[in-house]
Amino acid sequence: MGLKIIYGRAGTGKSTFCINQIKKKINNSPTNKLILLVPEQFTFQTENKVLSAIGERYVLNAEVLSFKRLAHNVFNECGGATRTIMGDAGKSMLIFKVLEDLGDNMTVFKNASRQKGFIDIASKTITEFKKYNVNNEVLDLTINEIEDENLKMKMEELKDVFNEFNSRLHEGYVDEEDQLLLLNEKLDGCSLYDGAEIWIDEFSSFTPNQLSVIGKLLKRAKSVNITLSIDEVNSPKGESDLFVATKNTEKRLMNLIQEEGVAFNGYINLNEDIPYRFKENKELAHIERQLYAYPFKQYRGKNNSLRLYRANNNYDEIEFVAKDILRLVREKQYRFKDISVICRDVDNYEKVVSAIFAEYEIPYYIDKKIDIASNPLIVFINSAVDIISKNWTYESMFKYLKTGLIKEFRGIEGAELIDELENYVLAYGIKGKKWMEEWVNYSSSILKEEEISEENKQRLERLNDIRETIVTPLDEFNKQCKGKKTLKEFATILYEFLDSKLDVMDTIDKYVEYFKENDMAIEAKEYSEVRDIFIDVLEQAVDVLGNEVMDLNEFMKVLNIGLSQYEMGLIPVALDQVNIGDITRIKSRGTKALYIIGVNDGVLPSASKEEGILSDNDREILLEKGISLASDTRTKIFEEQFLVYTAFTIAEEYLVVTYPLADFEGKSQRPSIIVHRLKKILPNVKEESEGFKLVNDKYEKISAKIPTLNELMIAIRKNYDGAEIEDYWKYVYDWYLREPKWKERIEYVKKGLEYTNLENNISKEKAKKLYEDNKNKISLSVSRLERYAQCPFAYYIQYGLKAKDRKIYEFTAPDLGSFMHEILDEFTNEIKEKDLKWSDLSKENCRNIINSLVDNQVKNNKSSILNSSKRYSYFTDRFKRILTKSVMVISEQMKRSDFEIYKNELAFGFSKDVNSIKLDLPSGESFYLNGRIDRVDKLNLDGETYLRIIDYKTGSKKFDLNKFYNGLQMQLLVYLDALINNSENIVENQAMPGAILYFRIDDPILKSKGDLTEEEIKSEVLKELKLEGLLLDDVKVVKAMDNTLEPGTHSLIIPANMKKAGDLGKNKALITMEQFELLRKYVNEKMVEICQNMIEGKIDIEPCKENKNIVCDYCNYSHICQFDSSLEDNRYKVIPKKKDEDIWKSINEKVGGEVNGD
Repeated sequence: MGLKIIYGRAGTGKSTFCINQIKKKINNSPTNKLILLVPEQFTFQTENKVLSAIGERYVLNAEVLSFKRLAHNVFNECGGATRTIMGDAGKSMLIFKVLEDLGDNMTVFKNASRQKGFIDIASKTITEFKKYNVNNEVLDLTINEIEDENLKMKMEELKDVFNEFNSRLHEGYVDEEDQLLLLNEKLDGCSLYDGAEIWIDEFSSFTPNQLSVIGKLLKRAKSVNITLSIDEVNSPKGESDLFVATKNTEKRLMNLIQEEGVAFNGYINLNEDIPYRFKENKELAHIERQLYAYPFKQYRGKNNSLRLYRANNNYDEIEFVAKDILRLVREKQYRFKDISVICRDVDNYEKVVSAIFAEYEIPYYIDKKIDIASNPLIVFINSAVDIISKNWTYESMFKYLKTGLIKEFRGIEGAELIDELENYVLAYGIKGKKWMEEWVNYSSSILKEEEISEENKQRLERLNDIRETIVTPLDEFNKQCKGKKTLKEFATILYEFLDSKLDVMDTIDKYVEYFKENDMAIEAKEYSEVRDIFIDVLEQAVDVLGNEVMDLNEFMKVLNIGLSQYEMGLIPVALDQVNIGDITRIKSRGTKALYIIGVNDGVLPSASKEEGILSDNDREILLEKGISLASDTRTKIFEEQFLVYTAFTIAEEYLVVTYPLADFEGKSQRPSIIVHRLKKILPNVKEESEGFKLVNDKYEKISAKIPTLNELMIAIRKNYDGAEIEDYWKYVYDWYLREPKWKERIEYVKKGLEYTNLENNISKEKAKKLYEDNKNKISLSVSRLERYAQCPFAYYIQYGLKAKDRKIYEFTAPDLGSFMHEILDEFTNEIKEKDLKWSDLSKENCRNIINSLVDNQVKNNKSSILNSSKRYSYFTDRFKRILTKSVMVISEQMKRSDFEIYKNELAFGFSKDVNSIKLDLPSGESFYLNGRIDRVDKLNLDGETYLRIIDYKTGSKKFDLNKFYNGLQMQLLVYLDALINNSENIVENQAMPGAILYFRIDDPILKSKGDLTEEEIKSEVLKELKLEGLLLDDVKVVKAMDNTLEPGTHSLIIPANMKKAGDLGKNKALITMEQFELLRKYVNEKMVEICQNMIEGKIDIEPCKENKNIVCDYCNYSHICQFDSSLEDNRYKVIPKKKDEDIWKSINEKVGGEVNGD
């Protein structure tokens, strides 16, 4: 019996010394047990190392154990396994229930106990109490002595949680911390390790429970040897000492042997001037000695073993690492398994490392745990419950369906059915009870029901079959989950739903089989293991809380708390791989080359230290009262320092330290103090960067196949642009052409370099086929001509190829416009039927008629979106207010006008009212324009008939002569021309233009410094909703539009004013009859020009740009054309800003007129 301490600084060979001693014992054919005890996370690595050093004889003669495995062996041999060990999942679920039951009686933790994350904090505190032998008696004694009231209350409540947890736990279970307590008890009467020789390695400290176990082993074992990372023994230097943690451990061990009355067999000092690991490497040996030495010494010798790299960002950083790893493998004959990459937080680097290492064909293993929350099975379970508890929402339903776990929807065909279903659900707003009803709507409008075609009836039948398949098991599940039940009942219902109703477990088996057949080991392990985890958590939940009564949401909370405790470890799929991990998990196991990445300020060393439930001050008070717990944050800072020291002493031959200047979000970062320290102790080390690399190694760009191909393409691009490139790129290019696997790819990529997104024109024949209707006529609207003028390519995609956006069940601006127009048309017809005049309408008339029309519209169309929710009911009320205000304004405008409303919704091309506008092109083809005029007003004055067009708009709009000139705002002039040309058929005599005007449908918000009278409010509303556009410059006609207009006043309803002399004030809205004629001629020529370009197949990617307004900003097809103004061939069609007089001059020149714009 006795203790021996083997000590030395990092790299002195402590682990190797232990293994060699075990090897020597095996060679001498031992009769007693040989045990190597290490932390749980290092058992796999240690077993590999021992097996490599000793061979197969190790399996028969020695064991690598952790404290957990040691307990397992003792319980199996000597009893003690009568109570089930509760895992972290069961523990967390039990704590959740304890906190829920005690919550209302708490003061300090009442609110915190309901917060997400508090369960983990409470669990850690309970674990800490158990690890440090804090029991109920200790807590009672300590609480009585505490004077700080806040801490006293905190400890009282923690004691209640601790006691209640233990009380429920020990009804049939123990947790992992209880295992060590039981192990202590069992070791007293267990001879399993009597006479054993034990080596304990890789620990820097021990909990009180672990020390107790070591104490028992010291009494029974032949010898116990413990390694400690220490520079020298019996030399405490205070808390700032690098080795303070291990020196405190040494002190505790010395106290332990005194308490247990066993011998101390002395020290074995492995420290030498140059540690064993760094015998051949002075630079790394110097880092080990001087990294935390004060004062430090400098090493000015030649440096071959340390590199510092300053990266622009994380991608540059990892790409440098990847290239350097390949260099080591190719030039230095390293194996990938000789290389490790470590960082402070592997989660931050996982994605970029995975992507770049795969590109560089570097095999790697990331030593980390994977969160199982995103696994399809867990998503399936949570979304199934969300469906029935959150009213069958789109989000929860399609999360559920897209997991691939419903057997009817597996594979490509199943996915296509789900896509079709999703399109329908989005288009028709399916949620809630609509999932339970037969789907009968296939209207193109969200406001009106339409007759369904035979083809769409068949689609609906198929969709309803899919719906039934989905809904039937979910509806049954929903009914079974109603009300409160025991947790066991909910668990049974859930499992039967998954296994019996949907065969989900069988589907997972099929996925696992498929993954194995296709060499997808990681995916196979994930699906299989997560399924087993789910079943295990369900069983633990039943064991711990099976008889607890709760509702479905509480059950899911418990279940998810249990599932959240599980993380899935990945297994290495090969032996020769680069090992990547967190600095807390990777130890020196034959690591020849080490890359420490992300060495930034606040990251390494880590600056984040959370106090937890008990603050540093709380821990100090408790320590004074006799309760020793885990380290406070100050101590953890020094522990972090030791962690950094350990990391920087792992490499045997080669160390690379890198840091990025910007993080993944582009935020600037500073290098760690460690980088500055390395520069000081090794002043000859040159910090490298991207520019440094290129200057010092012209072949640096040649690495793996894919990245080299990328670099080759950059070189070819430079060559295309006339830049000089290195000669070796020709040989690289030739190599790719010779390789069958790469030849096609390089040709494809080369085409990409020559690619331009400029579109060739389509033929006239194709244009006709694309644009003609089923009567072989090309019929279109003015708005479509304007769309072509905005961008020919966008028009081609929308109206030629008939590309459509995915239909979404929402009320859009066009829907609003259609709704408002229809109600206004019905309003006009209504007052006509009731023989009412606009000028006689009262506010009450307007409100009643509008309310009735809107209500009927909604009522008579059951599938209307306005019936779908309370939100849209609010919108309906708002629309009523807007429409009421609008018709009141129209009524007031008509009262003040001698013009009379002649017709609403006057159509040309759709009825006998007005013929389509026929455009005969120079090439012989004809286009037919159709349209609908919102309102036509008529005035008979001095034997002449004047027509006024009113266009209703739901947004503000004015007539822009420049847009008109460029074909972007032609609609009202086209309508006017059609009216005038057909006026004899419409008004029975030749008419003349009076005005083209826009009316804004709105209920404007008025701004005022003070209160307004009713009359003032009325005037302000009229001003806000004033008609905008062009008026005939004729005082009689203008006066007829506003008969209240007097000399020296401005009109409240039209864009005009009258001078004191009685003539009209200068205004660009006023134009002469000759100018109206010019505009009519010009708009016809412009339409012919646009149509000619269209029929000739011109589909240029040429979006309009006017000032800062770019049509691409609102285009749904920009991802198709890939227009990029930075490319040489991509140019906007710029609409230059011009004065009206210049535009009039241009129009004159185009159509041969004589009129100027003054």
